[in-house]
Amino acid sequence: MSNLEVSQFTHTPFYCEENVYFLLKKLCKDGVADADGSDLFVVFISNDKKQIPLWHQKASTRADGIILWDYHVICIQRKREGNSHLVWDLDSSLSFPSPLTSYVSETIRPSFQLFSEYQRSFRIVHAPIFLRFFASDRRHMKDSVGNWTAEPPAYEPIVSEDGTIHNLNEYMEIHASDESTNMEANLINSVFTHQLGVVIGENQLEEFFSQIS
Repeated sequence: MSNLEVSQFTHTPFYCEENVYFLLKKLCKDGVADADGSDLFVVFISNDKKQIPLWHQKASTRADGIILWDYHVICIQRKREGNSHLVWDLDSSLSFPSPLTSYVSETIRPSFQLFSEYQRSFRIVHAPIFLRFFASDRRHMKDSVGNWTAEPPAYEPIVSEDGTIHNLNEYMEIHASDESTNMEANLINSVFTHQLGVVIGENQLEEFFSQIS
């Protein structure tokens, strides 16, 4: 398990995709992950209604830490040397990082009976691809008259390697109809080749990572 503290990472509230972008870079730079990020995966969580319940979130005002996000972004690290897969969630009150099994049972709680409109889908993107292609000019954080809905980071917006200035919407638009229904080899291979990764359902997350270990 890493000795890194949450406070050592770049973190701006409500900009989880940018926080994860810089988390990936730091994990690679500090030797906690492979230098090229090949053992890291970015996971966007959302659904058709853009209402996803997650527990143990620091932004919650409730004792159980539940909050309803429109979307959320975390990093999952493929297990190394017999250890468990790890979840890096800068907004979680659980241990940092958390074993994937614990994170799923405590934060996602698939056994909790949710109405269908609250069920969550997961877009999994391989970190080396994400670091090359992701871009955000933060337009999603402005209201209809152009005012910020949350104070943006002080650093410049992230531009992709090919000069794209904004494609966040392509990552965060996730629909149940996009979900792959089985864990065949071609699905696993797709996460390593597709710019927008693959989309799976909330009961498939652990199975997916068991296939890529």
